[in-house]
Amino acid sequence: MPPLIDTLDLFGTAYALADQVDAALASVEDGIGGLPGADSVTSVLVIGMGGSGIAGDVLAAVAAPVAPVPIVVSKDYEVPGFVGEGTLVLAVSCSGDTEETVAAATLAAQAGAHLVAVSQGGLLAELAHQWAVPHVTVPGHLVMPRTAIGALTVPMLAVLEDLGIHPGARAEARAAAVQLRRRRDELTVSGNVAEVLARRIGRTLPLVYGGGPLGAIAAARWKAELNENAKLPAFANRVPELCHNEAAGWGQHGDVTRQVFTLVELRHDFEHPQVARRFELVNELVLEVVADLHEVWAEGDGPLAQLLDLSLVGTYTSLHLAADAGVDPGPIPALDWIKANLGG
Repeated sequence: MPPLIDTLDLFGTAYALADQVDAALASVEDGIGGLPGADSVTSVLVIGMGGSGIAGDVLAAVAAPVAPVPIVVSKDYEVPGFVGEGTLVLAVSCSGDTEETVAAATLAAQAGAHLVAVSQGGLLAELAHQWAVPHVTVPGHLVMPRTAIGALTVPMLAVLEDLGIHPGARAEARAAAVQLRRRRDELTVSGNVAEVLARRIGRTLPLVYGGGPLGAIAAARWKAELNENAKLPAFANRVPELCHNEAAGWGQHGDVTRQVFTLVELRHDFEHPQVARRFELVNELVLEVVADLHEVWAEGDGPLAQLLDLSLVGTYTSLHLAADAGVDPGPIPALDWIKANLGG
């Protein structure tokens, strides 16, 4: 195995995710001032990109099923047409300078929406001060947005709890921290599931399937971290949607796909019974045309705990893949190149 290269200490950050959640909870223990009246919020929009945007996806996956108002995630320069005086807009950007998020937040402010900004600082924090809206500060030592999932998600959950949109959100976050500690202790033992799975994936391309809203977001998180940490092509989809399209694509080229793809299925306790049955049927279709198939089962008390539990296994799997290949998981030169050339 090549020597470990981890210049930004992503292994250490992954290990400390439970502590990150606890610190975020402590920062919002006394509530968040300046929020609108609960009766004035008729919809919620989260805007964010990349590792910051996934926090919005997590929020929607766990809160939307119980929220009395719709929760929508947008990842673009624009905002949907419904945004107006009844909309609570959560603008999340780890740096505070993500151009799509700043642009969308500005449009939301112009439309009269209630805004809450979540960032380390940057232009988003300046605009929040200018607009006299709440700003939640994210710790500056979290150098990459993808490493800040707890610090970005927990304040938004707290906002929804304080508005009565998602009662018990802080308790769910505390349960998530308990499970993250339990899982990280398992993932730091030699021969753990992430280390083994990384070796099983090897030089193949990971294809990650998740079930329902929770599994779909976990799969998207896995894909992004495999892309950014391990610098691998990786792909994600969700059950049941893939049973209406992608499953048909396994009908040909099995001699090629069984050399190329390893299928990872992310399972959890909140799947619809028919989703579980669909996984069984999908496995019958693909077992002979992929290199390997591996299931990862979530653990933890509640949807948030199980989603973050799956996410942590994915983080460690991506880091072990990077280590096995002698790749530094921290820097993302391809994405930096795109950003640097946007103004050219």
